[in-house]
Amino acid sequence: MLSDTYGRVATDLRVSLTDRCNLRCTYCMPEEGLRWLPRPELLTDDEIVRLVTVAVRELGVTEVRFTGGEPLLRPGLVSIVERCAALTPRPRLSLTSNGIGLERVAAALRAAGLDRVNVSLDTLDPQTFRALTRRDRHADVLRGLAAARAAGLDPVKVNAVLMPGVNDTEAPELLDWAIRHGYELRFIEQMPLDPQHGWQRDTMITAEDILRSLATRFALTPESAEARGAAPAERWTVDGGPHRVGVIASVTRPFCRTCDRTRLTADGQVRTCLFAREESDLRGALRGGADDTELAERWRTAMHGKKAGSGLDDPSFLQPQRPMSAIGG
Repeated sequence: MLSDTYGRVATDLRVSLTDRCNLRCTYCMPEEGLRWLPRPELLTDDEIVRLVTVAVRELGVTEVRFTGGEPLLRPGLVSIVERCAALTPRPRLSLTSNGIGLERVAAALRAAGLDRVNVSLDTLDPQTFRALTRRDRHADVLRGLAAARAAGLDPVKVNAVLMPGVNDTEAPELLDWAIRHGYELRFIEQMPLDPQHGWQRDTMITAEDILRSLATRFALTPESAEARGAAPAERWTVDGGPHRVGVIASVTRPFCRTCDRTRLTADGQVRTCLFAREESDLRGALRGGADDTELAERWRTAMHGKKAGSGLDDPSFLQPQRPMSAIGG
């Protein structure tokens, strides 16, 4: 098990496959992009599969989410998914993507064993999309979402971040659109993970702001805490169901007490939290000849020291030095 001193057990592994991305979202990275990790520093396909195998067979991980950067930019993605789907016990496999290129590979990913996808889409307006992402790829994302649904990667979840003065009035429109297309919408509070360190708590769109906006058009009924479990999203049924909407309030309603995640960066570092400022190196041990038992023990040691919370409410909070693209969101 991957347990910590607060009684939490990590069963959900987030694996960053690359720090590269083909968008330049304003809340994630600067327009010119970032200095990408050198290729020799990235885990190879075999190394990723081996560490996932250790997590599943030795440490009790039951869910694996592939992230980035943009994981669809990883050339060996389909093979990695297929090899992880062949593990015993078989973990549930998912992918977080910006949707660009998903139209081309959705069917192959489903055939390889991927169970579902999360796709980021913050706006229904192509011009606003261009302003937010600095790229003209809105139609590609919509086609990727449709392809995921057609391939059976259900439920197709759509993640949206609302920004003040940009898309903050779009919540009801986004939910209406998601319901019509059979997607499950989740709003995510903007988090302080941008390398520009431009995030400001007093101007962010909060969960309460989002819910007030949605309530102007929809009747929302909260799900029970039991139904939520360790999931990061609080969920509401919409107009009596069956459709649901979620809000991940990482900043204003942190869920640290029930967190069940462990994270592996694209260069083989264990992170206990998105906001952690410390990492534990598995890549060095793996390349130094460590066997699975040693790798598992190093991972256990890293997770045992997980802090009680993210520290967002502490006046001394400092953003992680690494940007979100390197961490794996």
